[in-house]
Amino acid sequence: MDDTPVHVDDPKPQGKGRPTPKRRDAESRRRQPVSAPKDRKEAYRQMRAKQAAERDRARRGMLAGDERYLPARDKGPARKFARDWVDSRRLPSQYFLPFSLLILLTTWVPWPPAIRAQVLTVVMTIGWPVMMVGVVFTSVYVSWKVKREVAAKLPNEPVRGVGFYAAMRSLQIRKLRFPPPTLLPGGKPVPPKK
Repeated sequence: MDDTPVHVDDPKPQGKGRPTPKRRDAESRRRQPVSAPKDRKEAYRQMRAKQAAERDRARRGMLAGDERYLPARDKGPARKFARDWVDSRRLPSQYFLPFSLLILLTTWVPWPPAIRAQVLTVVMTIGWPVMMVGVVFTSVYVSWKVKREVAAKLPNEPVRGVGFYAAMRSLQIRKLRFPPPTLLPGGKPVPPKK
């Protein structure tokens, strides 16, 4: 019998417990069957299918708001803050496009000549100027306010372009904004879709 003491805290490993595989066995396990295309058309078809799958994955990632898939103009915590700030408020400028469409439709309606002159006068002297002043005022306010908020809440983030980004987002119809809003007006999170 061997009376040598066994040290439990022996730093030297005792082995991996199995023999090292031969190189040919390891290489054969790593190899995958190659499905090379039969001709150039098949290669092009496979490449298009792969690109379509990649685009679909990127699109789903963008719609989910995944930062990795967003375009460069939408990336970063300052841009995320600007999006959330705009999306959590009802701003007059978000009604710019529907109001423009309404004004355009009223000018296309075949009114009788006397009424048509009054409609065009009201549209040109009141409608368009009020809308444009409202849009300019709201855009300047949103840009200024978002820049100030980003500088206060995210001091290490650059504020260059964030105000313009927020002002442009505030001009868009809520349902057409991209990336989609994550907050409802009032600041509540958007409920998940079922």
